[in-house]
Amino acid sequence: MSTVNTLRGPVDSSQIGTTLMHEHLMVRNPELERNIEHPEYDEAAIFARARASLTSLHVDKGIDTFVDLTVLGLGRDIPTVLRLTEDVPLNIVVATGYYTAKDLPTYFHTHAPDGFVGRTLDGPDVLERMFVDDVVKGVPRTDGVRAGIIKIVTDEHGITPDLDRVYRAAARAQAETGVPISTHTNVSYANGRDQQKWFVDNGVDLGRTIIGHSGDSTDLGYLKELMDNGSFIGMDRFGMEFVLDDESRIDTLVKLIEQGYTERITISHDAGFFSINTPTSWRAKHTPNWHHHRISDHVLPELRKRGVTEDQITQIMVVNPVQALTGDVEATRAVAEKVLGTGRS
Repeated sequence: MSTVNTLRGPVDSSQIGTTLMHEHLMVRNPELERNIEHPEYDEAAIFARARASLTSLHVDKGIDTFVDLTVLGLGRDIPTVLRLTEDVPLNIVVATGYYTAKDLPTYFHTHAPDGFVGRTLDGPDVLERMFVDDVVKGVPRTDGVRAGIIKIVTDEHGITPDLDRVYRAAARAQAETGVPISTHTNVSYANGRDQQKWFVDNGVDLGRTIIGHSGDSTDLGYLKELMDNGSFIGMDRFGMEFVLDDESRIDTLVKLIEQGYTERITISHDAGFFSINTPTSWRAKHTPNWHHHRISDHVLPELRKRGVTEDQITQIMVVNPVQALTGDVEATRAVAEKVLGTGRS
């Protein structure tokens, strides 16, 4: 059986279970935080709240695996995550990748492959080497914690020259390590189309990609196009109602399920316990339903009311994550037979 890298080591695909595929623990900015004190960063309180919530997710809601897509550019801090998740009974999958919507920092220009303007130092592309090493050797200063997924971005600026380099590093790392690529998109620009075109043109198997934030769209034609092309879509912002209300998100999800797309969908929240960008007080006031329990407490009950079956929910929350994370058809079939009884639904 295939395994998936987690904070505590490789986990057999049969133990992945019910999974939230696009989440965050903490989104930080170490440089800013060293120079501008954030009034809401109380580590002890954040840790206590996070541990209680994560434990409840598993014990009370049946969530087994939590995929944290916080990467460089979003303040990834795996040593702090390790401390936060001590004794938390969840599989935590961490990510490699780089989060930027347009430009890379100067460091990556001077440490660039041959042919890049501004290159001053010899050697391989540090982005590609970092992505691969994070998966194969482990994230530095973490005693060998290995990433289980790659996260990259497209937003309003499209695939800029710097983003093209990030994408190339991700594509090469995916080919070398076998872990999937999960993306950030802005549905106002239908970024999923550009991402898929780039992936196809550069030899990336769309079956190993998850087009993120697709659930911000209610355009069924666009969403079905992404899935028909072979990618999973991430309907991964339940509770983020300042972008799109949950009623619309649920309605779109139900329509896609009714039209036979259950096997290409993952769901999640894109929520976190602390973000320097959208502080806790702002979230509490403007988007109170944006938390990691929203799917369990509200979305799944609503799906059941609308006729979505338990097998369809299990397909989306258990079987699809195994396929997305491992790319192993046999492992996925074995999990499907175990949890659905008759294989793929």
